Amino acid sequence: MADMSLNKTPITEQPPQERICNFKEVTLGYTADEAMKEAGRCLNCKNKPCTTGCPVNVRIPDFIAKVAEGKFEEAYDIIKSTNALPAVCGRVCPQENQCEGKCVRGIKGEPVGIGRLERFCADYMMDKQKQTVKPVSNGHKVAVVGSGPSSLTAAGDLAKLGYEVTVYEAFHTAGGVLMYGIPEFRLPKEIVRKEIKALEDLGVKIMTNMVIGKVLSVDELIEMGNEAVFIGSGAGLPRFMGIEGESLIGVYSANEYLTRINLMKAYKDGYETPILQSESVAVVGGGNVAMDSARSAKRMGAKNVYIVYRRSMDELPARKEEVHHAMQEGIEFKVLNNPVRIIGDENDRVKSIEVVSMELGEPDESGRRSPVEIKGSEHTIDVDTVIMAIGTSPNPLIKKTTPGLETNKRGCLVVDEANATTKDGVYAGGDAVTGAATVILAMGAGKKAAAEIDKYIKSK
Repeated sequence: MADMSLNKTPITEQPPQERICNFKEVTLGYTADEAMKEAGRCLNCKNKPCTTGCPVNVRIPDFIAKVAEGKFEEAYDIIKSTNALPAVCGRVCPQENQCEGKCVRGIKGEPVGIGRLERFCADYMMDKQKQTVKPVSNGHKVAVVGSGPSSLTAAGDLAKLGYEVTVYEAFHTAGGVLMYGIPEFRLPKEIVRKEIKALEDLGVKIMTNMVIGKVLSVDELIEMGNEAVFIGSGAGLPRFMGIEGESLIGVYSANEYLTRINLMKAYKDGYETPILQSESVAVVGGGNVAMDSARSAKRMGAKNVYIVYRRSMDELPARKEEVHHAMQEGIEFKVLNNPVRIIGDENDRVKSIEVVSMELGEPDESGRRSPVEIKGSEHTIDVDTVIMAIGTSPNPLIKKTTPGLETNKRGCLVVDEANATTKDGVYAGGDAVTGAATVILAMGAGKKAAAEIDKYIKSK
């Protein structure tokens, strides 16, 4: 019989005053008993609305039913049949807007903790070190550009079908945004490494320090015998506002700031990664990347950290959980403020940021109310570091070096409904197509592209 409690089973977290002094994971996950109790809340609805909210089509009620019975390995196998990175998704997916957002339980209480249960199953099986069986090769080769969530999903699905897959990663470490963009306290890098190892066990070959468009071109990948190419190179080109003072010492893009901390391990003793020891930090933006930057800055020793966002708290695009954790950790939200210039001292170092107050007008095309400047409301905030977290766009290198590959005005690759680009045999997905978005949407695109690549090669 289902557990009729209205609220999710509570989860253990590091206390805020402890966690701002370390980069250890904030939420600690369910125990086996807690997982079974939470799984018991699932009503196993006839129409399974939760599954319609999952971009990678996880059979959610099926795996939850197995958790409720204590059959954790069977639950994991159900998840893994459609999701290549369950330990990642269980931690960073915006479940509240997807599967949990459609959970019937949420009508009169809290939805079932689907993400927490997925994470539990993945972590449980990581401890068991289940052996992955490499499929028999079908003799066909596919190249995958990039090693973020979209690419890893495409590579895993193709490898399961018997394709010989080689992933080409520009950095020295595979994982893409999972490694350089998402902080350790939200997604431990050891988790990512284990997920990638599982793909390598399937036969996926990963080559690092391979900048496609420089070391090799897309055309050369095809000349090497690859019958299709998947481009999942992400959106690593940071955006700036174009305001005065953005070239001052102490101004970072969120991309650079998080990469220095996460991939280059600036947070660890013994690593000489250059990064400012900030006293006061302004993070411009209101998405998950802004929260990650602000919370990282706090852990790097900043006393004052401000989120500067031009809309109100109600319009913040970041996950509610991330906003909640940021507030617990002492991050100050200066909403309805928009930067107009960054002010430097005599040594060209940031000393303050000038902002103008805003009010909300009519909704724009996204449905959010447009911010309108309040004349004469300029004021300054004293900071020594400014982090721009206002979005990213794809690097133009691949477009410039690949004849026949079209992009839109934002620099994103143009694809059709089958995720095929304008170049025959070349497919794409993730942030390289959409611009900066979520991990799970990128994975959904990688999954779809893998199925279409399989059709394309078989049709030849």
